[in-house]
Amino acid sequence: MMQNFSLRVSTIIDHAARYHPNRPVIGRSVEGPIVESNWQEVQREAKQVAAALQGLGIKKGDVIGVMAWNTVRHLSVWYGIPGAGAVNHTLNPRLFADQLDYIINHAEDRFIMVDLDLLPAFEAIIDRLPKIEKIIVLTDRAHMPETKLDVICYSDLIEGQPDDGAWIDGDEDEACGICYTSGTTGNPKGVVYSHRSNVLHALAAAAPDMLNLSSQDRIMPVVPLFHANGWSIAYCAPMAGASMVMPGRDMTAAGLYEMLEMGVTYTAAVPTIWLGMLQHLKAENLGLSTLKRVLIGGASCPRAVIEAFQNDYGIQVLHAWGMTEMSPLGTICSFKPEVSSLSEEGQLDIQETVGHPPYTVDLKIANDAGEDLPWDGKTPGRLLSKGAAVVQRYLKEDADALDEDGWFDTGDVAVMDANGYVRITDRSKDVIKSGGEWISSIEMENAAVAHPDVAEAAAVAIPHPKWDERPVLVIVPMPEKTPDNAEIMSLLEKRFAKWQLPDDIITVDDLPHTATGKISKLELRQRLKEQGYKLPE
Repeated sequence: MMQNFSLRVSTIIDHAARYHPNRPVIGRSVEGPIVESNWQEVQREAKQVAAALQGLGIKKGDVIGVMAWNTVRHLSVWYGIPGAGAVNHTLNPRLFADQLDYIINHAEDRFIMVDLDLLPAFEAIIDRLPKIEKIIVLTDRAHMPETKLDVICYSDLIEGQPDDGAWIDGDEDEACGICYTSGTTGNPKGVVYSHRSNVLHALAAAAPDMLNLSSQDRIMPVVPLFHANGWSIAYCAPMAGASMVMPGRDMTAAGLYEMLEMGVTYTAAVPTIWLGMLQHLKAENLGLSTLKRVLIGGASCPRAVIEAFQNDYGIQVLHAWGMTEMSPLGTICSFKPEVSSLSEEGQLDIQETVGHPPYTVDLKIANDAGEDLPWDGKTPGRLLSKGAAVVQRYLKEDADALDEDGWFDTGDVAVMDANGYVRITDRSKDVIKSGGEWISSIEMENAAVAHPDVAEAAAVAIPHPKWDERPVLVIVPMPEKTPDNAEIMSLLEKRFAKWQLPDDIITVDDLPHTATGKISKLELRQRLKEQGYKLPE
């Protein structure tokens, strides 16, 4: 028999501190200066956080809300909260006030930990948060902001606390973190991660055919830790002994470029970040001196972005898919031998898919009756998942979020090929069904964004008396550009049959987005309806 090694996240940071103690952990602080640390120092401060929280009366299972940018300090909080036996509830500063107070009250947060510049969000809603006992501002005494709230200074709180105490122990199936879905239909839903699920997910994510993360890497997560479990990077990096760079709150292309040039070999963000970065690199005639790999997820990555990174800068693109309910990794598009043998164009075709799943994730596509559909790369169906880090039941819900066979419906529509590569064609609620046939809005949007004058695109279904629905393409132009609709339609004709082409192309100044940065097609359709838009005759 083997030893019973408890899969708690504190073992991850302990491993990094013991076997990779001096690996650099660098970040831009909210106060401004660059902070230089390492895994040993991050662990020590995390132990001080755990001790301080216990001193304030935090008990096992208590929930602490954290609204903070990607900083070195946030990493210590990330491990200090579960190290105290508490549950880390990540809060997105881009949420509307009504959503924010809903999820704080629903999760029953006792304390809030917040970066100094985000404190006004709580000043506006504190009267609606009856269960909040303490607000801890993540800064030092010199930078404490003026506020009407009763607050505690983080640096004062942890000063003098022991940095070598024992973590609060417990079962590996205990709650470790909570992240809420974006709530595009109805209230957000709480997804509770266990210590075990986070450790197993990180092990799977760091594997060679997934992130392929090692101690040789220096990774910068542009994706915020409050977005879908931070894509697990704050667990994967110390587990692998990788160095980290934390970009702070400056999400401008210039600000991110400055941090990338601090030796970053690997980075991760949503496509809109990289569209802006590519524009910045081109405009300023810049190169990327150390970057080797870019992980792109959160939304479908246009082929033009993949080609630009790989052909112009020699940087490998890894297209990924996942969701909050999956911790979040579902697939990554690394190359199996069957793909490596293809031509360059054939490989790019595969890179437009979101790849294949790791061990611990099982996927299938099914029809509305739940029957398996063929993996022929052509037949679309509902994408279902199972796994060691896939949600079973949302927080405080009475029933499991699974079908009778234990599968979770991701809400995505997809095709799979014979090698297990998944191509997401739509969200089930956004699918365009014309004359009984499906049209992929995602593929249409990616084709449109390939036009150099198009910054962003959204394809939506508009009701039609004969065909049920017809697609309309809504585009946002690049600054000081006027895209030619005929040129865009010519690009689409290369990828779509004539009956699939949009009935209209509309140019707008901006598109509505959700709190996680995705285009809100629900709101876009509502906008078009309110403006009295009708399909051209």
